[in-house]
Amino acid sequence: MNDEAILRGAAGARKLAQETRFGKFAPMRSTLPGPHRVAILAYEGLQFFEFGIAVEAFARPRPAAASRYECTVVAADRATRKLLQGAAGVPTAGLEALASADTIVIPGWRDHREAPPASMVRALQAASGRGARFVSICLGAFVLAAAGLLDGRRATTHWAYARAFQRRFPQVRLEPDVLYVDEGDIITSAGSAAGIDTCLHLIRRDFGAQAANRVARAMVVPPHRDGGQAQYVEAPVSERPGRGIGPVLAWARERLHEPITVDAMAGRAAMSRRTLLRRFAEATGATPKAWLNRERLHRAQGLLETTDLPLERIAQDCGFASLETFRAAFRRTLRTTPAAYRRQFRHTPA
Repeated sequence: MNDEAILRGAAGARKLAQETRFGKFAPMRSTLPGPHRVAILAYEGLQFFEFGIAVEAFARPRPAAASRYECTVVAADRATRKLLQGAAGVPTAGLEALASADTIVIPGWRDHREAPPASMVRALQAASGRGARFVSICLGAFVLAAAGLLDGRRATTHWAYARAFQRRFPQVRLEPDVLYVDEGDIITSAGSAAGIDTCLHLIRRDFGAQAANRVARAMVVPPHRDGGQAQYVEAPVSERPGRGIGPVLAWARERLHEPITVDAMAGRAAMSRRTLLRRFAEATGATPKAWLNRERLHRAQGLLETTDLPLERIAQDCGFASLETFRAAFRRTLRTTPAAYRRQFRHTPA
């Protein structure tokens, strides 16, 4: 199959997927009867951490959402199928199994520079054409983009490969500073561990917050993480030890309840205001104001999830000028209210 034929197939798949995106293939709800068929794609050179995330989320029997998923490992070729036979504790099939999958998970890819095999591309395009849902973890976005399924749509991938992705797939609207992007029928996630966030988000979307929280507790991870990838991007090593902004960030985190100005941070770092702003952007990918807002909201989320403190007290403890300011910042960033967030994510004993 030549490249032109692959692209023609991708165009047709995209058109049908867009037509059905909000139709009969709309996101599943917990009231739907029967199991939801999940296919986890395996390939030679498999990224086992990403693969394990998908198996843990969708294949492990537990009295929560995972029990409502019917999971199959789909091997890209016979060699991969033989390697994985029995290893994951779920049935292993060939690419033909993608034809009946409701959700297809692509757990990474062996090399971001390598195009996926034509047989895999055809199977993915056919699944897209009939309305299947896709989830990619880390470099799995490269596979979806190579199949033409992300053209004109938003997506994300590991921050270290964002530039390579943008150069290779300029038709995709890449969002490099998020943990995942949900486009309805296609959900792409950032670096490896962001796959956990993505799978929990999908379980929450399918079966509700309670089911996602139960799976999160079983996996010993938070049901929701705030912030994007910028906090994990490698910062340049300081040429003058002790003059980086790491100590300033730690100092600010201990004083989030207090007013903190850029000048105060610059003075603490023994830097000029201009130098601090530059170093801050290099290290965090954000301005001091944006970073402080993110940190304050992150602390507020933790308090909402783990305490019964009144909203006024949480706003004060997190450094917001008023309850109204807190609510506005929360809604603007998280697209919900503090009260609604608490109802959805408040931790309860297992």
